[in-house]
Formats: sequence, structure tokens, C-alpha cells
Amino acid sequence: MKQEQIKTLIDALAASDLAELEYSENGSTLRLVKLSALGASTAVPAMRSPSGARKAPRQALEETTAVASTECLAPLFGVVHLQPAPGEPPFVQPGQAVEAGQLLCVIEAMKMFNEVRADGAGTVQQVLVHSGQEVEAGQPLFRFG
Repeated sequence: MKQEQIKTLIDALAASDLAELEYSENGSTLRLVKLSALGASTAVPAMRSPSGARKAPRQALEETTAVASTECLAPLFGVVHLQPAPGEPPFVQPGQAVEAGQLLCVIEAMKMFNEVRADGAGTVQQVLVHSGQEVEAGQPLFRFG
């Protein structure tokens, strides 16, 4: 699959009312899912081979819920930005209390800036990444207490 083709699929999902989209070609499958829990309609590409095992939806939900209560995970691959612009203070810092929906960071992917927001209220214990660092989808960004 070519990057241009993937971008077209992401744009199609973003413009639709669908929650997810799955596309298969030449033995590869691309699954895109909107992340409404983060307050943004960001699509997350997840490539897997046809032999890749899928978890039952309930099992996947339970695992996600267990991790989401203490960590904020990157919704997609890209470059993380912890501050609005160079030289400005970060969006959040360790020890800072955050409210549900508060902006934590921005991930730049394919020249688009995707906001990452807090799922719920809590206190930032640790920032696990550095500004300008490439992150993978599912990589922990922040730890909450």
C-alpha cells in the first residue's frame, strides 16, 4: 500500500460518519479507527498481516481501559510536540492537575497536527517523551496519578 493511498483512506474516514474502516490489498490489511475518546476524530492506521490474530472486542476494551486509567497513549505515529511553539512553556508538566479534555500535546503526522487530550481528570506524574521525538501508535506519552 502506498502512503498516498493510505492518506486518501484516512481522509475518507474523517469525512464520514463511520467509526472505523478496514481495507485489504495484496495480503496486507489496513484498519483505521476514529479515536473519539481523545476528543479528536483522528484515524489510527494499524497494519497487520492476514495471519495476525484479532482479540475479541471485549478483551481489547478491557486491556485498553486498564492502561488508559494510568497512561495516555499516542493515538498515531508521528512527531510529538509538548509545547505550542519553541521557547513557550509546555502544555502540561509533571505535578500539574489536568481536567478531562485538556490539551496534553500535539502529534504531527503527514503535515497534520493532531491534538491529544486528557481522557479524564488527574495529575501528571511523568512525561515519558521529549518534544520533537518520533512516537509510535500506542506508545505511552504521559503517566497520571
